[in-house]
Amino acid sequence: MLPCAAYLRVYEPLSAFSEGERSYWAAYAAREDRPRRANALEAEHLAALYRIIALPPIVAPVQESGDAYVRWASGHTYVCPWQTRLRSWLALSQLSAAAGLLLASAVGSGHAELAAADFARLGGKERAPRVHIRSCTWAVPLAWFVPFAPTERWLVIGAARDAGSQGQATAAATRTLIYATAMAQARRRIARALATIRRTPDNPESDRRAPATAAMIRASADLEEIGRWLEEFHPHSLVELDYGGLVQLLDDDALRADQSVAEVSAAVIALASKEFELAAAMYQRLRTRWRGMEAAEHSS
Repeated sequence: MLPCAAYLRVYEPLSAFSEGERSYWAAYAAREDRPRRANALEAEHLAALYRIIALPPIVAPVQESGDAYVRWASGHTYVCPWQTRLRSWLALSQLSAAAGLLLASAVGSGHAELAAADFARLGGKERAPRVHIRSCTWAVPLAWFVPFAPTERWLVIGAARDAGSQGQATAAATRTLIYATAMAQARRRIARALATIRRTPDNPESDRRAPATAAMIRASADLEEIGRWLEEFHPHSLVELDYGGLVQLLDDDALRADQSVAEVSAAVIALASKEFELAAAMYQRLRTRWRGMEAAEHSS
């Protein structure tokens, strides 16, 4: 069972890396033994489990991961480094802020503090590393759908096993729902959505448009943050939304029916055209779909 998480990834072209990194990633992409997409999440998860069950638990790897996700497009190689150490540090910082005492009791005295000190030293460097992968458990944030178009959807249905009464299934490694787009398109769509939201009054004339408008306004801060994050990368990069382990919570019919990107896109267009009832309808469809995921989170 993979983590029930979705991922937002940036793949940069080899030209975006330093000379040494470029040579390494070019050789890595050509390797036959590197983890492929079908089992990369499983490999990451297995490595994380080994760190958790170690005595004492390994809060963050001693060395940064040498693995990456690889894509090819138009004759070019694109790389999204796993950055396991950096992402562990970031997760540790978030967990420490939310539950410092619980974290200390879970990993043992001093280990979290040492990892945090390592992270602080890294942050003091002139060029702070950019994290290429963001993750979110149990759901996909509304803002993550905005950079993509419905036509950029890639769905692979594998053999769903052990489907339960709730429509859940244990996913085969090949079951995947992904969206991928060019960086320029992603930035353009975010800018367009932000401009639309900013032109929308806070106090709707129609009560029926209020939930959609309020949701999009709340998402504007997340959109701005995602926009700033994407600006850190090479302009010819690729952006990918991967449902990751969330496919384990959806059967094949539910995956085929998932049109969240199309619904968010339609809601933004409807707001721009002041078709507030249509925007509300699209938002309601989206909320109905993801409410089941939220219920699974609370029951876990």
